[in-house]
Amino acid sequence: MASASVDGPLVIAIDSSTTSTKAIIVDVEGNVISLGRREIALLSPEQGFGEHDPRQWWTSTRDAVAQALAQLTPAEKERIAAFGITHQRESFAPFAADGTPLRNGILWLDIRAADQVQRYGTPEIHALSGRPADVTPGLYKMAWLKENEPESLAKADKVTTVSAYIAFCLTGQWVDSAACADSLSLSNIKTLEYDDGLLQIAGVRREQMADLVKPGQTLGTLKKSVAEEWGIGEIPIIAGCGDGQAAGVGAAAVTPDVAYLNMGTAVVAGVPSAEYRYEKLFRTEAAGVPDTYVLELVQNSGAYLSGWFRRAFGKPELAGAPDPELEALAAARTPGSGGLVTMPYWGAVQSPHWDPIARGAIVGWRGTHGKGSMYRSLLEAICIEMSRSLHAMEEATGVKLTAVRGMGGGLRSPLWRQIMTDAIGLPITGCKEEEISALGAAVIAMSSTGVFGDTSIATAAQKMAQFTDKSEPNMDEHEVYAELGEIQGRLYSNLKETNDLLHEFAKRHPDAELSGAEE
Repeated sequence: MASASVDGPLVIAIDSSTTSTKAIIVDVEGNVISLGRREIALLSPEQGFGEHDPRQWWTSTRDAVAQALAQLTPAEKERIAAFGITHQRESFAPFAADGTPLRNGILWLDIRAADQVQRYGTPEIHALSGRPADVTPGLYKMAWLKENEPESLAKADKVTTVSAYIAFCLTGQWVDSAACADSLSLSNIKTLEYDDGLLQIAGVRREQMADLVKPGQTLGTLKKSVAEEWGIGEIPIIAGCGDGQAAGVGAAAVTPDVAYLNMGTAVVAGVPSAEYRYEKLFRTEAAGVPDTYVLELVQNSGAYLSGWFRRAFGKPELAGAPDPELEALAAARTPGSGGLVTMPYWGAVQSPHWDPIARGAIVGWRGTHGKGSMYRSLLEAICIEMSRSLHAMEEATGVKLTAVRGMGGGLRSPLWRQIMTDAIGLPITGCKEEEISALGAAVIAMSSTGVFGDTSIATAAQKMAQFTDKSEPNMDEHEVYAELGEIQGRLYSNLKETNDLLHEFAKRHPDAELSGAEE
């Protein structure tokens, strides 16, 4: 049942993510008055591959929006003024001109392009595109297609992001937000225009790309057929940004001293910047606020890593869900568990090393350690690495953080949240809305209505953000984690040669398990 809304316009916003598409309807105070959700099947045809059927990007959007709209009154439907989009970044698919996909979409979590990263990735491309050489950007996976499935790209009329395909289904136009398309690493991050050299590496042509507009601008108007199906007007479709930047907008992290921290499948943190900055530590992205940037830290091993442990060593009946008994065992251990440190690179490493073939390690194991110690060490490793990266970012930008806005499923674990708070040494304020990326897209869409007196996205964010509780750091434990972080920081270089050898070994002797994980 929909909750009551305050007076004023309403907006629809969708977040098409790795596992589902969420649709929310939001009022001017940031209240989510209805929600729809439709799952998307994750496909893994080979070890390390991650794909979607692109048709589900649209069908899940269509059905999730219909579900959210079904909870509204006719009067509320008439108040809907705009539609916002955010999406899973780095993911793409090739399409015919009429929107027919020519193969499965390749997702951000797909790691097939490790060799292409090593072959093409350079500091120069990082400086140009804003993204370090890594398996996540579309550039390298397009290069993989060029070398392994050249017909997939050659036959395509369009090769686009998730958001561009959804925009096409909504409007009939191949158009995208520059702050969504930048995740493909095909654009000059300073100008937000496609770069011919990057397109050549990827094996695509400029005419195959979607047209670009700035976030907050109109992508087009909702097609009459879709509007009639949903029972709403032919509203404007507003350009948004990638889900990471959108989460920052939803948290009102729109000044350089405020960081957003998403404790999800991956752990992602970012701070706004009015200036273009380039450092190996972070990737630079087009922000949801036009003509500004987001400096973003990325760790793929977030809830993915804790979930892996719970599935592998926890209670089978929980299927990887949080286990109160395991949390209690981990909470009973002291920080560092008497000398246990983990390199959390189960899914390679992004910030700060950007190494697609790095592997995880647990160092310091003794017979006195058990599963509680191991679980705590995994959580600590994620938090310590993020803390080191955040403080290194402060040094790089010269701006001290004054606040951290937290979000994501990891925030619901009191243990993990407190370890993160202690490791960073700053309070973490929780965001009220769980669908924080969708809320960010809603903020951008709402700004376009001018309801707050102008079309400033930063103003809309500060008006619509809502928060819950605040966790305070234990500074004594912060010092312990700082000491442990010094030890953790040495492990990568110490194990680099070993990981390189293991990568070559794995190519010669691959695991027969296609899913990449034991049942």
